[in-house]
Amino acid sequence: MKISKLFVDKSVIDFPATRSILSRLNMQYETVNTSNRVYDFITACEHPIQIAKETLFVTKNKGAFIRDCPGTSCYTCCGYKILHIGTFCSMDCSYCILQSYFHPPVLQFFVNHEDMIRETKQLFENTNISRVGTGEYTDSMIWEKLTDLSGILVTQFSEQNRAVLELKTKTTDIDLLEGLRHNRKTIISWSLNTEKIIREEERRTSSLNARLEAAAKCELWGYPLSFHFDPVIIYDGCEKEYKEVIRKIFDYVSSDNIVWISIGTFRFIPALKNIIKERFSVSKIAYGEFITGLDGKMRYFKPLRIDIYKKMVEWIKEIAPDVLVYFCMEDDEVWEKTTGFIPEKYGGLPAMLDKSAALHCGLESK
Repeated sequence: MKISKLFVDKSVIDFPATRSILSRLNMQYETVNTSNRVYDFITACEHPIQIAKETLFVTKNKGAFIRDCPGTSCYTCCGYKILHIGTFCSMDCSYCILQSYFHPPVLQFFVNHEDMIRETKQLFENTNISRVGTGEYTDSMIWEKLTDLSGILVTQFSEQNRAVLELKTKTTDIDLLEGLRHNRKTIISWSLNTEKIIREEERRTSSLNARLEAAAKCELWGYPLSFHFDPVIIYDGCEKEYKEVIRKIFDYVSSDNIVWISIGTFRFIPALKNIIKERFSVSKIAYGEFITGLDGKMRYFKPLRIDIYKKMVEWIKEIAPDVLVYFCMEDDEVWEKTTGFIPEKYGGLPAMLDKSAALHCGLESK
């Protein structure tokens, strides 16, 4: 993470997490009373998205830390819960929806951890299993060199058996996870793609081999794992390359330790296309065979999605027949034509994922 400009909310200047960040960055900072000053600074720049990736705003989360995945009624949602630790990302993927989701985008980290801990404790009182992740609005692990957040969360989740924490990343910043008491209540997760996509569309991320080497280390440390192929991007030769990525996974880690693997094809809100065109001028990913989906996002034509999904599921199941594979935001027709069933046959997708979490992480419902 390269930080060239640092803002600190005046109301959090004495928070322990703030003092830790200031100590580790050891750079000049500007205190602000409101976020408006930060927004004005970013929007006044010629390249606001790039500047936002190097501008850190240390502040508090004034809303809920625990949120339901936004999902949509048009497609099958996994019932995930988001732990809202911060926003935006210092890495730079062409397809990242956060570039157009936030107006303007701001790399901010929330330091009111007492409120966060209180909310997660309340979550643990639920009668049902909960799956919680920090990687929806930011990358889970980019904060490792600046904060002690993972240590706080991993330890807290280890002390209960109602919820599992998923830390999802494209980095290899895992060193602080070694030696933590996790009790298998934290899943370490990587977003994966082909080497071509990583090289051409995922700036400042770790290589495929580096991600898998990090996964192997986490497995040695006793953590359960998961992987996410999202977005799958269709291009000439992609099938051979995705098959190779799948083969590599099982060269590095044991299938018995994988809680789930998700697959989702590239989809984007229309506004993102112009951002990709401007910021990634050589990228061709937004010029495929797309149609407007029921959620207003551009999606590959359904036959294209079904074809690549079916093949990827087959490649995974040939090696690891017992690993749970699921689709991110797809409808029953896609499920039926690729897997031969719809999630409702097994109680719904959330129930399928809860069962796998219970099996691999020792979760229990009351």
